Amino acid sequence: MVYQNLLDNSNISVKSQLGGMQVIEYVKDISVTPASSKTEYYCAKMNVNKRQVMLTLNGNGYTVQSGAMQWMSSNIQMSSGVKGVGGFLGGMVKGAVTGESAVKPIYSGYGTMMLEPTYRHIILSDLSTWGGSVVLDDGLFLACDNTVQQKVTARSNLSSAVLGREGLFNLSLNGAGVFALESIVPMEELIEINLQNDVMKIDGNMAVAWSGSLEFTVEKSGKSLLGSAVSGEGLVNVYRGTGKIWMAPVIGKYAGSAGETNSSQNASSGDTGSVAARNDAASKIETVSKVLDFFN
Repeated sequence: MVYQNLLDNSNISVKSQLGGMQVIEYVKDISVTPASSKTEYYCAKMNVNKRQVMLTLNGNGYTVQSGAMQWMSSNIQMSSGVKGVGGFLGGMVKGAVTGESAVKPIYSGYGTMMLEPTYRHIILSDLSTWGGSVVLDDGLFLACDNTVQQKVTARSNLSSAVLGREGLFNLSLNGAGVFALESIVPMEELIEINLQNDVMKIDGNMAVAWSGSLEFTVEKSGKSLLGSAVSGEGLVNVYRGTGKIWMAPVIGKYAGSAGETNSSQNASSGDTGSVAARNDAASKIETVSKVLDFFN
């Protein structure tokens, strides 16, 4: 099958490619009206462009976020990936605790498949660069090879979930294959930290993904909770062991729409996901101290 005015379109560029995945980006949005033209003009200048993932299937398959398929051609079949009622209920539980869709369909066969456009940044990666296991922040998963195993990873202790505001569970990808993430931060702004039996402390919800081999906890930034509160840092997310982390230092997970439009201001003022926890830490020293003592 031959496609015209797709990859040969001067308004479309291939941003990245890994395995059978290609990320295409529209240079500018030309489907505009007089009312929207001004906004679209500045969007194009500020890298606010529509992006899509194109999947090429040659007898292989991909697991895709529910509802993400836009079109597909040739001989591609879709299966739910759910094995019976137990599998469906298990998917519902996983979806509820990780923020992902309960059922992720699997597409396999031969042909081409395009996913829905998004203004978010699409990042491709290979599990081999993560030691075969990566843990994702909530809501980032878009697609992966169907050879990749998906699991729900629990925090190492309950205090890390309650105090770190990260949730108790995350989706982890394991095995071999490539995957695609939807991120509000482009790859150019992500810092990659490689740990060798070391410790990384992050003040806020800035970790986009981290190796499954790392232990995650929430700890006091100083030796005492009082000292941590007085310093203004409070509690920090701690990643310990050997592996790597992708960190987005310019925007916090819980910044919301205001943070997405004014991320530099939020970053410079320290308004990341942990700001609320830091601001009220001094008034809750006794309570938090008891929680830490109980769970650690």
